[in-house]
Amino acid sequence: MTRADLDVALGWARAEGWNPGLDDAGVFYAQDPGGFLMGWLGTVRVGCISVVKYGSDFAFLGLYIVHPAHRGKGYGKAIWDAGIASAAGRTIGLDGVVAQQDNYRKSGFAFTHKSARWGGSLRGLVTTRSFVRPIDGDDLDAVLSYDCRHVAADRTDFLKAWLAPSPSRQTEGYFEDGTLRGYGTIRRCIDGWKIGPLFADTPAIAETLLATLVTPAGTDMIFIDIPEPNHAAVEMARRLGLKPAFETARMYKGTAADLPLDEIFGITTLELG
Repeated sequence: MTRADLDVALGWARAEGWNPGLDDAGVFYAQDPGGFLMGWLGTVRVGCISVVKYGSDFAFLGLYIVHPAHRGKGYGKAIWDAGIASAAGRTIGLDGVVAQQDNYRKSGFAFTHKSARWGGSLRGLVTTRSFVRPIDGDDLDAVLSYDCRHVAADRTDFLKAWLAPSPSRQTEGYFEDGTLRGYGTIRRCIDGWKIGPLFADTPAIAETLLATLVTPAGTDMIFIDIPEPNHAAVEMARRLGLKPAFETARMYKGTAADLPLDEIFGITTLELG
């Protein structure tokens, strides 16, 4: 894809109800411009997929869409095959919707855990905001180090773009005695706001971060994608008045990433992992 093609793909994602962020395209593209593929029929775009590469060993698959006018004709399989081939030799992860999970299994992806998108208007937060402050450029090394503990591969290029100043995205860190013990991002989406990532050493730190992150959302809807095995995160979402909207499954083709799910309170994005 060109950068303009990615804008079209995210428009399709919007039509599918996936609710992308307002400022996602440039940030996604920064990690791996060659990881976004568009299928064409002559001069007509018919479908897309992203298989974004992180280093030499890992990639993450998302944005797999065939335009409704061109479904049922085999174009999706062709786009899928091209995407998988583009990451040959790497483990590939994805967050798959329920309807597609059997197809992903047939392609060699194995289930590791469920996740759910929780959404709603918060009833209120009771934690204090001590130790939380905005992440700035001087914090990049600390964030990169902390992030690597919670994702399957180094994503420096993505984070440099993700943490850059943006009117639609804000990132906060929880620092204790100068040490980063959690961080999270909130970003404006087509509908409301999404929180992710939300990584924290403890549930109390996650909730403290959340108390600050939700400030720009006001009374708007917020959404967060929570791994089901993190029972503390699920309980926090339920207690704060959020409700599950839909379910996905984290699946891997190749060696599954061994991640500290009890510290992952919100997945960064379903598109890039």
